[in-house]
Amino acid sequence: MRGLFVVRHKDKILEFSDYEDIPDVFDYVIRFEPTPPEPPHTEEDHHEIASYNEKLQELVKKEKRCRQ
Repeated sequence: MRGLFVVRHKDKILEFSDYEDIPDVFDYVIRFEPTPPEPPHTEEDHHEIASYNEKLQELVKKEKRCRQ
């Protein structure tokens, strides 16, 4: 998934353009801004768009786990 994803790890701000590049260990999610596919949308596009909240929740879980 493409977009703008920013996390903080220790004293560094890390910025990614691909969701898959976000590391498993970080302190805070700062920005989660996926880039939706251009219309007209296919079924696959709709599936990806519907997954945005799930992907954000995965990051929040990692964030909480890393801070414990």
